[in-house]
Amino acid sequence: MQGTVDGFSYGLVTPVAAFLTACLGAALGLRCTTRSLRAHRAPKAGWLALGATSIGSGIWTMHFIAMVGFSIERTTMSYDRPLTFASLAVAVVMVGIGIFLVGYRGATRMALVTGGTVTGLGVASMHYLGMAGMRFEGEFAYDTFTVTLSVVIAVVAATASLWAAVSIHGFLPSLGASVVMGVAVSGMHYTGMAALRVHLHPAALPGAPGDSPTSLLLPMMIGPGCFLLLAGVIVLFDPLAVTGGPGGRDRRPGHAPRSPGQVAAIPFQRRRASAGTLAGKGYRRPRNH
Repeated sequence: MQGTVDGFSYGLVTPVAAFLTACLGAALGLRCTTRSLRAHRAPKAGWLALGATSIGSGIWTMHFIAMVGFSIERTTMSYDRPLTFASLAVAVVMVGIGIFLVGYRGATRMALVTGGTVTGLGVASMHYLGMAGMRFEGEFAYDTFTVTLSVVIAVVAATASLWAAVSIHGFLPSLGASVVMGVAVSGMHYTGMAALRVHLHPAALPGAPGDSPTSLLLPMMIGPGCFLLLAGVIVLFDPLAVTGGPGGRDRRPGHAPRSPGQVAAIPFQRRRASAGTLAGKGYRRPRNH
């Protein structure tokens, strides 16, 4: 028996909230990855890990915010918690592989293709593993072509995201890139949902009303949501993560901006260095007779 599906039970509220969450995770991930390019060793790995977890958590939270508006008539739904949180782990790990590849290898063609493919497959796996965690009196079926299209969208979006993470450093360009990433991730989600067909079991009958999707999903999203807020605080308190580069006029790598006092002292230090250099070469000032 074909089930009737409603993916927008709350109208535009859930799609807009899901899109904004995807943009937030993407923006934090971009800023952290950009910051990692100016760090070394342990700090670099830490920033990359924070960026990967931010993007993965943002995508996962976006998916389940959108699922708050999903309902199936004539049956109630629940979620298998181990599978649901396993989809979060898959998203973070697979995104992390791509982020670390471009973070250490740079925006080379091989790193982008490999990292984008792994990350895109991870995003798609998160989506369909999360859907597999749903429990109801029936089963899902998918249209193969539409599923393939959703995976292609995920891979292309992931590759573009990795390129943006290591190539775009300004605040406003990164903000624009995060919006594009949010559109791509949301597009992948709703393309995957368009491939969905629901078949209810013949014995499925309307029963007592179960818990609403909101009451089921919101408690599971508290942890990832708090993490995104914490990551936002960390990024905001690091000026380099926000601006994408050091402030001041002197932007040469490895050189901190000079204070006014240091600028004034440079000519005198240079004169002393020059005098010392001449003395070392055997230069003697002529005596006055």
